[in-house]
Amino acid sequence: MTDSGATSQPDDAQPAAADDSRPDPLSTVSRDIADVPSVEIISTAALHLMSAAAVHLGLAEDLPDHQDLDEARSLIDALAGLLDASAPSLGHHHAAPLRDGLRSLQLAFKESSTIPDEPGAGPGEKYTGPVHPTAARR
Repeated sequence: MTDSGATSQPDDAQPAAADDSRPDPLSTVSRDIADVPSVEIISTAALHLMSAAAVHLGLAEDLPDHQDLDEARSLIDALAGLLDASAPSLGHHHAAPLRDGLRSLQLAFKESSTIPDEPGAGPGEKYTGPVHPTAARR
């Protein structure tokens, strides 16, 4: 066992030297992120929150029986907060479809919940105000 310990020291030293010759992966990631506009990063984060909330609402095609309303509520709250905080940076062109998606998730939550929230107390409503279903458009 002492032989394997003695041989592992030179092996440990070699990769460290080899790592010095390669670019640091974190600096590469940082440079890549620096090239991405904030609107794209915010939109991507919002889409991830939307997708996860939809899954927890049972809206995923491959998991239609999965439902976790506590998780969905947390994700919808986070999405609403993100959109509220970033709306000035996103502008109407980017924010409008994200807000539509948020509203759809909020309505889906209301339909899925067996215990209705008080008006204004549903997921994300502290940022959006109360969400009510509207009559079908003609």
